[in-house]
Amino acid sequence: MKLVTVEIDRRPQAGILDGDDITLLGGSLKQILVSGADLRRLGGSERVSAKAAKLLAPIPDPGVVLSVGMNYHEHLKEMKTPTPEKPAAFTKSVASIIASGEAIKVPPANPSMLDWEGEFSLVIGRPCHRVKAAKALDYVAGYTLVNDVSARDWVAPIFSSTGVMGPIHAWEHNLLGKMFPTFCPMGPCMVTKDELPDPGHVQIQTRLNGKVMQDANTDDLVFSVPQLIEYYSQFYLLRPGDVITTGSPSGVGFGRNPKVFMKPGDVVEVEVKQIGVLRNPIEA
Repeated sequence: MKLVTVEIDRRPQAGILDGDDITLLGGSLKQILVSGADLRRLGGSERVSAKAAKLLAPIPDPGVVLSVGMNYHEHLKEMKTPTPEKPAAFTKSVASIIASGEAIKVPPANPSMLDWEGEFSLVIGRPCHRVKAAKALDYVAGYTLVNDVSARDWVAPIFSSTGVMGPIHAWEHNLLGKMFPTFCPMGPCMVTKDELPDPGHVQIQTRLNGKVMQDANTDDLVFSVPQLIEYYSQFYLLRPGDVITTGSPSGVGFGRNPKVFMKPGDVVEVEVKQIGVLRNPIEA
């Protein structure tokens, strides 16, 4: 089942996407998850045209977007980064979330190194704390896509900084380059986990102006979805609607020779067949 969020009377409302129609469900998707409703039994009577509806991010207001990095073996190679012994993540700004179809805005102060990171992502379905990997998928409601858009201006200083505080500040600036408004496209839907029973074998592709830039399978993950949930739930109380990305595959613009970056007029797409296409134009 594909669940979406659309704007109805200026309010977000969840719906079931079925071909060209959306069956409205009455509340927001996050509210439905918080209620503990059985997603397999959702239903409603009011229908709207999918083409006419204004699509929002499936979860426009998560409590947290936990963005995992350094988690594809091939991406680590292209970025010349050693394989981590433990997962590494940061919290992406919730204020940067936009929907499929909305424009990624180039930050005026840092316009020249805008990069893509198409990421297969999971949505937490019920409160989750201190769970083991063997039970972790029981806490997943479904899956969506996130483009961890990044201004790469601060990547090079990470490798050239020295001392103790130098690398710390360099890493912080690198993360700040991921927080600009519109830098967290999410969507186009959340597909329920029964549609993707094995998150360890999912093909994901990112295209820039129709050209394939990233093409990978989640079997290349350093840490699997259950392992990520187990690790981070030891620290976080994860709640319904929270989103965890699984990291970027290889093929980012910064890792290419010569480097390639997004610019106004471009269109970037992230696709998993079962979820759909997360498509965003780039604007000044």
